[in-house]
Amino acid sequence: MTYCVAMRLDSGLVFLSDSRTNAGVDHVGTFRKMSVFENPGDRMMVLMTAGNLSISQSIRQVIAEHTAASGKSVWTVSSMYEAAQIVGEAIRTVYERDAKSLREFGIDFNVTIIFGGQIKGERCRLFQLYAAGNFIEAHNENTYFQIGEAKYGKPIIDRVITPSTPLDEAAKCALISMDSTLRSNISVGLPLDMLIYETDKLAITRFVTIDEKNQYFQMIRSTWGQQLKSVFESIADPVWNAEADTDSIALASANMAGKPVRVIPPHSVANSNVHAGPLQTLAQQSTAGKQH
Repeated sequence: MTYCVAMRLDSGLVFLSDSRTNAGVDHVGTFRKMSVFENPGDRMMVLMTAGNLSISQSIRQVIAEHTAASGKSVWTVSSMYEAAQIVGEAIRTVYERDAKSLREFGIDFNVTIIFGGQIKGERCRLFQLYAAGNFIEAHNENTYFQIGEAKYGKPIIDRVITPSTPLDEAAKCALISMDSTLRSNISVGLPLDMLIYETDKLAITRFVTIDEKNQYFQMIRSTWGQQLKSVFESIADPVWNAEADTDSIALASANMAGKPVRVIPPHSVANSNVHAGPLQTLAQQSTAGKQH
């Protein structure tokens, strides 16, 4: 019950998360999904979680305190890749400790994490981690990650975001993506946390918590809906049974041979005055198949 999205761009990183953890007629829970690990001038890292809240909170605590076999932690590693490995180790630590007990109560070990940021001396990096502690990294071919209820907000990101997208444009896109999700799924809800990070700043650049009174987000919600409706109405209606080669945007023309599969009604209910016309019935198709 959440939606989080993060984007890795040439100019920095964008992170956006909701705060809904439970939704029902008489029970709505709110917990923030975004955590920041920041040592200004040295590193800035962001963690966002989806899945079981108790598991997510345990993992976050282990990350903050965990020291790897090498003696390093997220506060001392020299690369984001090593930091992602430590996050993966934290996931496995919590799994080994809690998964069996949770399973006895019918609870799956369900967690997904987005982790990204920058450590001094290397570029911005972004990772998605899974319940097994394994992870993948965002590259130019796929410059963003989503976790939770991702399907509603994905189309706008796919059409808009590229590595060269400016941070403010990406932030706007992320908010539209969130608005689409809020409108379609009750399990995602306000307030939202948005963090913008500019490359090489090594500290939080901009951060805002967005509630239902936020003027910009209210503008996004109303304007996006109006613009979608306007674009929809500007698209021509389909043209049926157009003469061949007379209409370049015809949905169907006279020379198109497509026919639906028709199921014949039983004789007891069939209307003898109604004829199938040019449409093939299942029986006719079957007979034609045997003839060939």
